[in-house]
Amino acid sequence: MRILFVHPNYRSGGAEIAGTWPPAWVAYLTGPLRRAGFDDIHFIDAMTEGVSDEDLAMRMAALQPDVVGTTAITPSIYAAERVLEIAALTVPKAVRVLGGVHATFMYRQVLTEAPHIDVIVRGEGENIAVELFTAIAQGRWLADRPGIAGLAWREGDRIVATKAAETVKDMATLSPDWDILDWKQYTYLPLNTRVAIPNLARGCPFTCSFCSQWKFWRDYRVRDPKLVVDEIQELHEKHGVGFFILADEEPTINRKKFIEFCQELIDRGLPDKVKWGINTRVTDIYRDKELLAFYRSAGLVHVSLGTEAAAQMRLDLFNKETKVEENKTAIRLLREADIFVEAQFIVGLENETAETLEESYRMAWDWQPDLANWSMYTPWPFTPLFEELKDKVEVHDFSKYNFVTPIMKPAAMERGELLDGVMKNYRRFYMQKALFHYPWRGTGFRRRYLLGCLYAFLRAGFRRTFYDLGKAGYWGPQTAKSVDFHFDEKRVSVEQAASDWETAADRAARASERRQAVRAQMKERARDRIELSAGPGD
Repeated sequence: MRILFVHPNYRSGGAEIAGTWPPAWVAYLTGPLRRAGFDDIHFIDAMTEGVSDEDLAMRMAALQPDVVGTTAITPSIYAAERVLEIAALTVPKAVRVLGGVHATFMYRQVLTEAPHIDVIVRGEGENIAVELFTAIAQGRWLADRPGIAGLAWREGDRIVATKAAETVKDMATLSPDWDILDWKQYTYLPLNTRVAIPNLARGCPFTCSFCSQWKFWRDYRVRDPKLVVDEIQELHEKHGVGFFILADEEPTINRKKFIEFCQELIDRGLPDKVKWGINTRVTDIYRDKELLAFYRSAGLVHVSLGTEAAAQMRLDLFNKETKVEENKTAIRLLREADIFVEAQFIVGLENETAETLEESYRMAWDWQPDLANWSMYTPWPFTPLFEELKDKVEVHDFSKYNFVTPIMKPAAMERGELLDGVMKNYRRFYMQKALFHYPWRGTGFRRRYLLGCLYAFLRAGFRRTFYDLGKAGYWGPQTAKSVDFHFDEKRVSVEQAASDWETAADRAARASERRQAVRAQMKERARDRIELSAGPGD
């Protein structure tokens, strides 16, 4: 059976300004499929290659696959739907499969608006894909699909979903096939080297209200650090990878495993050959302040910190469990350890004003991270914060849910003014860094890395790809009132579909509620006993 995976052609002017990123999902799916006996697997990275619809149709027609599979995060959902529409028109006998976080939760809407999709894989795809593709290869998938957990499909006018599949429990089975990728296409611009995105852990024990990742992965699991370093060594020696970013939401959560991971890298002599970066929490930097030099010796050179907001009110709203004053100290600790630090700010909620944007800039400059990033709040339709704010969400065009487009309209600003305020922060921060910091502070690797980051920003700015500014028609403050984000106003809001989805946090919350109820019941019974023992005449 011939399998074709396609990464949809979607760009936003966000993360891709730093380089071309390898779609790790296809490697993690292909690995278990090959071990299950599927050896005729092909991959088209339509995003990195810039493949047009016409070229994609021609390549599909030439391959004649039996299965076409793709994936989507929320902003790429329409591009993924289009991939499978092209498959329906070009290779109509192929089974068309969609996976990813958006389809997992929004399968009802997706199957309603894209009837050419044969089946949706909900949740982690490795085990589900092997079972589903085996049934397809044996010609029995239509009959067997009700018994395969983690699927959704159309059946006449009905949309059917099987129960949610179990998460992957044996993390040793997550052995990706990195050979499926054409590595010469993937470059991290700041270091001009090949880049990879391996996985140390899945899930997150924290429940930030704006994040969908802890909901998708459901529970927190860590892989054997030695097996992950095996992958990294292979990526370097076989594919020339010189930089990687751990895909984990926060790889430092399990301190013991993270230390083992770093030590394994050191023991194999990899830090001299491969540098790497992570996202993590401010609280973990505090916890590990005595270990930061050790992390740097393991090759960790870039930490993106979820500082998230300049105001404590927003940190509380996001359920971040951190304090504003902790951010500055964490940034200082990282810089003292010679680790480049990027501060992340979320802007664009209903209460955003010109003054709060200015406050975030002043804090960024006071904290002095090496890099700063202002991301527009994106109301994922399957997060707790969306439920709180959904009455204020006016834009339902998911292609714009990309962290660079103002989905929410602040009460005191127009969306174009919000974009202009964010661009003003970027201009001031990086102009001063470029003139007074990057060329003059540090030597060797530090200077080269910072100038590489500056080059990536300037390159995206010159091409008008940064924040999709070219498409929006933004050319500076004078165009703030004429910016057009080209929202598709025909898109309408829907309720999230995954009512059967249960995370470890949900189970813990229910257990906590039960314990509180039992305690309250015991207290009530104790009061009753005291009253009865006192007697009516006492």
